[in-house]
This record gives sequence, structure tokens and C-alpha cells, in this order.
Amino acid sequence: MTDTSELEKQREIVFSEDLPGQADRAFQILSGLPNCKVEHGETMNSLRVSYSLEHYTLEGLENALTEVGFSLDQSMLRSIERNVIYYSEDTICHNMDIPMQLTKKKIREVFVKAYDQEPHGDHDETPPELRDYK
Repeated sequence: MTDTSELEKQREIVFSEDLPGQADRAFQILSGLPNCKVEHGETMNSLRVSYSLEHYTLEGLENALTEVGFSLDQSMLRSIERNVIYYSEDTICHNMDIPMQLTKKKIREVFVKAYDQEPHGDHDETPPELRDYK
């Protein structure tokens, strides 16, 4: 199971320098979100957001901001950093949904039983005499 400390994130959202004042407007918008703490960042065009992955992801927050007209910093370094964070948070969120199974003993049996519970097409309802080509 995922440790709850892994779910708490503190990230920086950096806005394009071409449009001044974006960070202040975004601060007002994000401050109204429940379970999201927002602070001004180290630079004039950045915000520091703290949230839990149970409620938000950086990708979700940034996509919401860009949909309402905000422009993010698109430098190469920021784009790479953003994509790595998106991937890691997405992976953690998907892993939270997977039930933890003890597989140290009889690994094969555990997976066979789990597979049998899933719907799949390995059961052919065609009568045996019609399955063979003659």
C-alpha cells in the first residue's frame, strides 16, 4: 500500500514571463480550492502549491489553469520537469487502486486465481464437434 506521505506533494507552477500578473490571478483562483494550499513562489511568475494526490495532481491543476487562459513557462527544462512529475504522479495514482496481494508463497496460484476472477474469452461455447475443421 502507498504510504500517505508519498501522497502529499509540494510543487511549483511557473507561468510565462510574457504575461505579467498571471501568478497573482492564479493565486486567487487556486486559493479557493479545498484541500489545496497556495503560496507565492520564489520568483514573481511562480506559485508553490501543496496538495494530496487523493484530491489533485499537478497535471490537473495546470490543465485547469491553461483552459481558462493562463500561459505556463514552456522552456525545455520546465517542460521536461513537468512531464516527469505528471508521469510519477499518474503512476502513484494508478498504484493506489491496485489491491495489495501477498505473493511470496505460491505466486503462480495467486495469479491464476486472480485471472480466473477476471472476465476473459478463454471459454469457447462452441460444441466440440464444430470446433474441429474436417
